[in-house]
Amino acid sequence: MGLLALIVLVCWCRSGESAGEDPPIQTFVIPHSHMDVGWVYTVQESMHAYAANVYSSVTEELSKAKERRFISVEQEFFRLWWDSVASEAQRRQVRQLAKEGRLEFVLGGQVMHDEAVTDLEDEILQLTEGHGFLYQTFGTRPQFSWHVDPFGASATTPVLFALAGFNAHLVSRVDYDLKDRMQEAKELQFVWRGSPSLKARQEIFTHTMDQYSYCTPSHLPFSNRSGFYWNGVALFPDPPKDGLYPNMSLPVTKETVRPYAETMVGNIKQRAAWFRTNHVLWPWGCDKQFYNSSVQFRNMDPLMTYINQNSKELGVTVRYATLSEYFQAVHQSNLTWDVRGSEDFLPYSTEPYQAWTGFYASRNVLKGVARRASSLLHAAETLFSRYRISFPDGPVAKSWALDKLRALRWAVSEVQHHDGITGTESPKVAEMYVQHLRQAMMGVEELLAALFLLPRNRAGTSAGFQGGGSDRALEQHVMVYNPLAWNVTAIVNVTAAFLSAAVYDDDGQPVPAQIQRSAQSSASYDLFFVVQLGGLQHRKYSVQFSETPCSEGSSCGRTYEARGVALERRRVRDWRRTGRRLLPVLNGCYKLMFDQDTNLLHSATYLKEHRRVRLTQDFWEYDANGDVRAGPISDNYVFSANGSAVRAYAAVEMEIIPGRVLTEIRQRFYREDLDKDYAYSITTRVPGSAEAGLPCHRLEQTYSLGPLRLNTEVVLRTSSSLENNKTLYSDDNGYQMMKRTYKRFANNTIARNYFPMVRAAYMEDHLSRLVLLSDRAHGVSSQAGGQLEVMLHRRLWNNLQWNLGYNLTLNDSSVVRPTLWMMLGSVGATSRLYQRGAVELQHRPVVMPIDKPRSTWKEKKLRFNSPVPPVVFPPNLHLLSLSILGWNYSSNHDLHLSHLHSGKETPPEPDYDRVLLRVMHLFEEGEDAELSKPVTVNLKDALKGLGEVRDLEERSLTGTWNVTSLQRWKWKTADAHGKKNERNGSSQDKDFTVTISPKEIRTFFVHFSSRNR
Repeated sequence: MGLLALIVLVCWCRSGESAGEDPPIQTFVIPHSHMDVGWVYTVQESMHAYAANVYSSVTEELSKAKERRFISVEQEFFRLWWDSVASEAQRRQVRQLAKEGRLEFVLGGQVMHDEAVTDLEDEILQLTEGHGFLYQTFGTRPQFSWHVDPFGASATTPVLFALAGFNAHLVSRVDYDLKDRMQEAKELQFVWRGSPSLKARQEIFTHTMDQYSYCTPSHLPFSNRSGFYWNGVALFPDPPKDGLYPNMSLPVTKETVRPYAETMVGNIKQRAAWFRTNHVLWPWGCDKQFYNSSVQFRNMDPLMTYINQNSKELGVTVRYATLSEYFQAVHQSNLTWDVRGSEDFLPYSTEPYQAWTGFYASRNVLKGVARRASSLLHAAETLFSRYRISFPDGPVAKSWALDKLRALRWAVSEVQHHDGITGTESPKVAEMYVQHLRQAMMGVEELLAALFLLPRNRAGTSAGFQGGGSDRALEQHVMVYNPLAWNVTAIVNVTAAFLSAAVYDDDGQPVPAQIQRSAQSSASYDLFFVVQLGGLQHRKYSVQFSETPCSEGSSCGRTYEARGVALERRRVRDWRRTGRRLLPVLNGCYKLMFDQDTNLLHSATYLKEHRRVRLTQDFWEYDANGDVRAGPISDNYVFSANGSAVRAYAAVEMEIIPGRVLTEIRQRFYREDLDKDYAYSITTRVPGSAEAGLPCHRLEQTYSLGPLRLNTEVVLRTSSSLENNKTLYSDDNGYQMMKRTYKRFANNTIARNYFPMVRAAYMEDHLSRLVLLSDRAHGVSSQAGGQLEVMLHRRLWNNLQWNLGYNLTLNDSSVVRPTLWMMLGSVGATSRLYQRGAVELQHRPVVMPIDKPRSTWKEKKLRFNSPVPPVVFPPNLHLLSLSILGWNYSSNHDLHLSHLHSGKETPPEPDYDRVLLRVMHLFEEGEDAELSKPVTVNLKDALKGLGEVRDLEERSLTGTWNVTSLQRWKWKTADAHGKKNERNGSSQDKDFTVTISPKEIRTFFVHFSSRNR
C-alpha cells in the first residue's frame, strides 16, 4: 500500500555541524519502485499505466551511465514485461546490466508476500517460482530480501530466507512504539534466529527500516510537489501522451540544487543517528515510481554531484547503490550484533487506534479459495510427478500438463501478495485474484482427470459388484486421491440426488457409508463413506444409487440411512436454569454433552483420561464505527473495537443426526426470536467409533455466516473451564507456534490482542489443551480466561476519504463457510496430533467424480487397476513438495553462466526429468519424547513406490544453490559461543540416507531411473 502521502519532512539540521570532525556519512542511494501486484488496480491496469514503463525506462537509463543502479523486487511484473513487452535489444541490455550487478534482483519471488496470513507452503512456492525464472534466465541467485511493506514480520520468514541462501533480510513495518524504542537505542539491526529449534544454524542479519520506511520525504519546504519524485504521480487508466504527469517536482537547477541538497542531507543525518555504522541506506523510490526514469536520474545526478562536491561542508557523501553494496559495507564494519530469538513482530500497529489486526479475517472467501487452490496444486504436482516417473512417454502431453501446473502456480503465487490474501485490496482486484485462481484450478482439474483415467498397470483386475437391486441401477464413479506421504483413513463426502446408495471400492468390496439429507439443501443428500489410502495413492470407488429406500438385506451394502432429530428452538431470554437436561454424543475419543435448554454445547470429556472440560461455542459480534468524526474506525486493514463483543443471536435451534460413520449436530443461530432464516450455523461432525482406523479425535466443524449486517465483525467464541490466563498459542505461517500473552494497553486493548491464525491455535492449562485447526487464515484472541475467539467474517463501511477514494471499505456481503477441526486432550496427547492434523486438514483427500450417475446392467463386470505402491514417510516427516518445476537448474553453476553469457537466445526446453523434493520435520525440539527426535531415513527406500532413485543432490530451499557451494555470510554476535556451523557439504550418505532434525526443511533434486513402458 502507499506511503507517499504519509511521509513528512524532517526539519533541516544545520549542515555545518561536526563538519571536518568526523568522517562523512556514506549514503547508499538505492533506486527502486514499489509495485503492488494488485491492491487498488488490477495487474493489467498497472502494467498499462506504469509498470511496463518502469522496466523499459530503467533499462534505457541504466545503460547510459555506469554509476546508476536499480533494484527489481517482485517478479510478476518483470516477467510480464520480459515475456510480452521487452524487445530483443532490451533483453540484451537487461542481461548485461544483471551481469554487471547494476540491475540487481533482490527478494526475487513472484510477489512480496504477506507474512501474517500466508501459509509456509505458498511462501516457498512463490519464492521458488521467481527464483527459478531468474536462475534459468540470468543465472541470478537473489541473496537479500526487501520485505518493506508486509503488515508485521513473521519469525518464519527469516528462516525461509536463510534456507534460500540469503545473506541479509530487510523489514520495515513493526509496531510504532517498538520502532521508536529501537531507533533511540540503535537496535534497528540485529541477527535474527527465527526458529527455536534451528537457532543459529539458520540465523540471518536483519535490517529494520526507520520511520521513513521505503520512501524518501515527499514534502519539500520550498515546494508543495512530490519531493524527490521528479516523475510525479502515476496516472490511471492511461499514461499521459505528452509525458507530463501530475505533481512533478521542481527540476534541479542552479536555484534549487542547494535547497534540495539541504533537505536530502538533513534526512540522511537524522537516519544516520538511528544506526550503529557510518552507512545510511537511503531508499530512493516509493509506490509506482520510475515509470519515467529519464527525468528521475536527470535530476538526481546533478543533485548527488553537488552533495559530493560539498561533502566536507555537508558531512555526507552519496552514491547510487544496490542493496548488496549496502549490506557488504555493513558486513565489513565487523561489528558485534545483538541476537533476536524466535519472537515475531506481530501484531502491527501504526498508532494507538490503528491495530492492523482486521486483515487477519478480511475477505474470508478469498482466503478460502486461495488455500483450496494451493491444496489442489499440491495434489496435482505430486500426481504428475508420479506419472512422469512411471510414464515418461505416456499419453498425457507433458507440455500441456506443465502449462496447467504453471498457470496455477502463478495464480497461487500472485495472491500471496501483501495486499492480496490479506483482503486489503479493492473489490475489482479481489475479483481478479479469484478469477485467476478459479480458471487455473479448472485447468488443473482437467489434468487430474486425465491422470486419474490412465491405466495404472498393464493388466487390470476384474471385480464384479455383488449387490442386488433393480436391473438398471444408477452408477457413478469417484476417484479419491491421498496427496500426503502417509497412510490415511478418512471420511469423504459426495453430494447425491437419491436417498439410497451403496459404495464399493476398487476391489468390488462394500465400503462403510452413510447417507442423510443435506444441511445445505433439502433437495439433495450427503453421502459419507470411509476411504483407506496409502501415501500418494488414488483409488476408484463406485456408487450405486437407487430411488427406493434401503431395507435390511437390500442393495445398500454397508450404507446406513441416517435420520435427524430436531429439538425445539430455544430463546436466549428463557435461559434461566440450564445444564439440567444434557444430551450425550459419544465416539471412541469424546463424550460431548449438549444442553437441551440452550441448544449449545455444554461440556466435553476426553475419554482416555476421563477428564471433563466445560465447553460452549456460539457467535458474538463487534460493532464497528463507520464515521471518522465519531472515533476510530475499522477497515480492510484495521480492527478498532467499538466496545466489547455482544451476543450475535437471540435464539438457537439444534438437530442431531446419529449415524454409524459419523454423527452430525446442526446448530442454527437466529438474530431475532421469530426470524425464519438463521444468521449463523455450526455443523459439527463427530466421527463414529465402529470403523477401525477412523480418527476419532477430530471434531470437524463447518460454519455459515452472512450476509452480515453492515459494520459488524463476527467471532466464534469457544468458552471453557481451562485456566489459560488469557494466554494462547497461534502459528506463524503453519511453521511454528508462538506464545501470545495478553497485554493491556492504554487504548485499543481488544484489537491489539488479536493475532494471526494460519493453521492452528490452542489454549491450555496444566491438565488440558483445546486445539483449533483451520482451513484458512483467521484472527484469534483470548479476551477472557478460558476463552478462544476466532474472527470469521467482517463487513464494514466508513467515510474516511482515503478508503472511499480507493474503494477499500470492505463492504463484503458474501456468505462464508470456513471449517475448523477441534481437538481436546492432555498437552502430551495433543502435541502428538495437532501438527499432523493441521497438515491433513490442509491436504484432505481429493474427491473427483469422473462421470455422472448413469444406468448400468446388474452384475456388470468392471475392470479395476490394482493400486499403485504407496509412498509412506515417518509420522513426523511431511512431504512438503514433490514436483517437476520445469526450470533449467544446473549442478554446474559456472557452466550455466557460460551458456547464458554465450549470447544464445534460444528459449530452453523445460526440464521434465528433474524432480524437486522437500521434506520437513514437523516437530520442535523437546515437543514430544519420540516425535521430536531427529529422523534418519533412506530416501531411495522411502521413494521406491515412485520408482528407482538414481541421483540425489541437496539444494537450497528454492533449488538455486547446491548446498556444497552455499557459503552464507557470517555475522559476529554477542553469544558466539552458542553458534553451530550451518550444514556444509552434502549431508546424505552415498546410500541416500539423510538425517532430518526438528523443524528442518531439506530440499533435494532427485533423478529416477528411466522406465520403458
